Amino acid sequence: MNHNKKVLQKIVSKTKIYLAIIAILLIILCIYNPILIIPSIIIYVLLIVYAYWTNNKREEELTEHIKNLTFSLDKVAKIALVNSPFPLVIAETNGNLIFRNTKFNQEFANIDINNYLTNILNDVKLEIKNNDKKEKIYDEVKIDKNTYKLYGDYMPLKDEYIITIYFVDDTKLVELENLFDNKDMYIGLIMIDNYEEIIQRIPDDEKTQLMAEIEKKLYDWASDYKGLILKSERDTFVCIFEKQYMKAIEEKKFDILDTIKELQPSDKMQFTLSVAISNEGTSNLEKYKTAQAALDIVLGRGGDQAVVHEGDKYTFFGGRTQELEKRTKVKARIIAHALEGLITESSKVMIMGHSNSDMDCMGASMGIYRLAKSLEKEAYIVLNTDGENLASFLKEVEQDSEYEKLILEPQNALSEMDEDTLLVVVDTNKKNYVESPEVLQKAKKIMVIDHHRRSPDYIENATLIFHEVYASSASELVTELVEYAQKEVTLTNLEAEALYAGIMMDTKTFTFKTGVRTFEAAAYLRKSGVDIIKVKKWFQSDLGTYNKISNIIGKAEIVYDSIAISTYEEEDKDANVVCAKAADELLTISNITASFVLGKLGDRICISGRSIGDINVQVILEKLGGGGHITLAGAQVEGMDMEETKQELLNRIHEYFSEQI
Repeated sequence: MNHNKKVLQKIVSKTKIYLAIIAILLIILCIYNPILIIPSIIIYVLLIVYAYWTNNKREEELTEHIKNLTFSLDKVAKIALVNSPFPLVIAETNGNLIFRNTKFNQEFANIDINNYLTNILNDVKLEIKNNDKKEKIYDEVKIDKNTYKLYGDYMPLKDEYIITIYFVDDTKLVELENLFDNKDMYIGLIMIDNYEEIIQRIPDDEKTQLMAEIEKKLYDWASDYKGLILKSERDTFVCIFEKQYMKAIEEKKFDILDTIKELQPSDKMQFTLSVAISNEGTSNLEKYKTAQAALDIVLGRGGDQAVVHEGDKYTFFGGRTQELEKRTKVKARIIAHALEGLITESSKVMIMGHSNSDMDCMGASMGIYRLAKSLEKEAYIVLNTDGENLASFLKEVEQDSEYEKLILEPQNALSEMDEDTLLVVVDTNKKNYVESPEVLQKAKKIMVIDHHRRSPDYIENATLIFHEVYASSASELVTELVEYAQKEVTLTNLEAEALYAGIMMDTKTFTFKTGVRTFEAAAYLRKSGVDIIKVKKWFQSDLGTYNKISNIIGKAEIVYDSIAISTYEEEDKDANVVCAKAADELLTISNITASFVLGKLGDRICISGRSIGDINVQVILEKLGGGGHITLAGAQVEGMDMEETKQELLNRIHEYFSEQI
């Protein structure tokens, strides 16, 4: 009807224009010839009557035409609704069904559709209320065994809505998409950890048999998941799996790791695997390259584990055994020579550890400082830590005039750096855990020296990396670099003591994570003039700290029969040091195999984790953003209070034991 009125209005408007033009012409004629006035009036009146009669007639004809057209359209629309090739329903959001077409009744004849419809209508109503601007309905639902795409419109009706919904069967399309998705290829690398080290200790008559057995285990494992394994080197294999089988592999937590560990050539040796599988990349070549990068992370974490790299996410499995110490020092000698070359080519050397530096950081930094000075280069230690853990040592440094300009705050270090400055990062491989991320970002030449298990956010752009997770400490690694440098390096007593203190701290006085090379490094430092009594005094606690530790131990809770958890509630800038000492002390109690102590460190909660090796505290704290080793790890949690963090830690411990089942 509105369209009818608009059409008529256009016709009347045009008629008025024509009549106005005729009136003007008649007036002009009458001015020139007055005799025509009366005939003109008669003619004009007749024209008006004719125009009025014509418009009425056109209105009647147009109205009748529109009525016929509307009736025809309504009839066609009704036929289309009833005989639509798609199931269609018109309903109110309160569940009242207004109309269901024939196809709808046929499609869902053997299905109790009412429950599905109720849920659909409730969901649509909720979506409409949450989004006032939404005008159409586009959703996907699964009804019985089929998947339907919903298309529709709605209109308000008092407190409810009337909804028209078409059900388009997308089952075949979804199945095709799933089939395509499941056929997506995952490419991986499998490496036998420390192959050369182990194979040298096995009798010749057993080598071939053992390697054949390992290969058979790998081929059988891949065959169970319809995968392919190809041997690329003596200790390396390339594997390919389809996505549809990866879930099963992950659910069994890469049981091939345990299968290979059962093949023990002797009581002192054990075969382990490092596995990296990736789906990150648009081509198989890119997936292979990302798998190589993921394998570096696994090896940097000590091996005996698997990682799946998908998107930006790394999922780790295994990693519960101690790292196998490498007896050969060939790598240390090669790295030492390469580091000397880097220092010689650089204008100056900046040395930086992790935030909240400890004695291992400072010991390693002092060793690199002496190596740089021996090569006649300026060297500085970037430090912004002021706490109890370094107080005694820094007091010794301040009293020695040789180290007057040794320490630089991060802002001063930034102004001192140039294009040829070499930055040596010690005791961490995480780019977000260094003393100053700004200094790291500005550096063009970077070397990393670390013994912690590699995390996914490791420093990627390093020119040179000395990363050995078997080592007790960064100080042990730096001691080897100093020992094998081509240029003769003479450590001062304070530098040797700092390195010795770093090893002592991370091994808990040569108790944990000590190997043959740890004692060899300690012996070298002892020859360089270490005063053991002085070093021991650096680690002494005052009576106040001892009382704090006693209180923490006194309120410890035991979970899983052998894990101690306690909290340190006081506001203390040295909370991380107190927590670490308390965690160490808890391990001296019988039947406790692991300990966790939580403390307040500003707006964060710090966690110190320790174990005697039966429980991997690094795997547990890594899930809270931390890292470390099997026996020693830490984490700092933001955005949660003490109780929430404690509960999250308990959840992670529960996950750890659940994964072992």
